[in-house]
Amino acid sequence: MTKTIAVAGKGGTGKTTFSAILIQLLAARGSVLAIDADPSTNLHMALGLNIDGTVGDAREEMLVAIRGGSWDVSLDKRAYLDLKVAESLVESTGLDLLVMGRPEGPGCYCAANNMLRANIDKLTRSYDYVVIDNEAGLEHLSRQMTRDVDYLFLVSDTSLRGIVAASRAQELVRELKSSVGKIGLVVNRVPGELPVELRQAVADRGMSLWASLPQDPAVAALDAHGGAIGDLPADSPLRLAVGQVAHEVGLT
Repeated sequence: MTKTIAVAGKGGTGKTTFSAILIQLLAARGSVLAIDADPSTNLHMALGLNIDGTVGDAREEMLVAIRGGSWDVSLDKRAYLDLKVAESLVESTGLDLLVMGRPEGPGCYCAANNMLRANIDKLTRSYDYVVIDNEAGLEHLSRQMTRDVDYLFLVSDTSLRGIVAASRAQELVRELKSSVGKIGLVVNRVPGELPVELRQAVADRGMSLWASLPQDPAVAALDAHGGAIGDLPADSPLRLAVGQVAHEVGLT
């Protein structure tokens, strides 16, 4: 059965780096579909992959054609979107990547999203794991563009603002009554022990602290020249810490 994992957090917390490491760890155990649901679209760089198009581009192109009267009425919209999703899929060893791209433009075309939802849901069933790198606002989950989520990792830095942003994301999931199994917080780039004040802030907001991830100089060096996470050494402290939390929550 497919395990679906979502990762969310405000910008600058290392969310995409965490996602990329987790994806590569899971790819060593089974097939992985990585979904980049963050409009900033950085996951492909972290994974060392190139992209040619996004699902969002295909949806907007179809919408422009329909509204502009240039859509070929003989062309089935569902078949068109199925084709575009397949064309957007970047295939690699052990993992494939689907980039959602830009969010909806003015005037939601709900029929297109319903068709995309059905297509992506069918696609995910072919993989052992699905890992979704979300934007801070969880729009991808709030619009229920994917199947139910088994694990939601909320990523924060060592700031109260980061903890508050993560707690708001947890509240949003509950308000939307989204089908999410386990929800936990990982605090990234922790120099030594997590400060008592931050631990208290986490507890006050009713969050489960799954892990404190260490600062890793190797990650900063990769980021400086746009290197892929695959270039991290096997004994990278961050790689080892992500592997440990994945095991502790029951993913591996």
